[in-house]
Amino acid sequence: MENQFFVGWGTLALINAGLAQGKNRRGINWFLLSLLLGPLATLILLFVEKRER
Repeated sequence: MENQFFVGWGTLALINAGLAQGKNRRGINWFLLSLLLGPLATLILLFVEKRER
């Protein structure tokens, strides 16, 4: 059961990194932030505006 928690948390962090890159933000930063904040980082990322290049 505990192993599934870590797999889910890591998967969410990878998804957040992809979302961040789609919004022209650094994926690695959001990946690391997501490892700490989890679903809260996802909510923040959903409401952040897309950056211009």
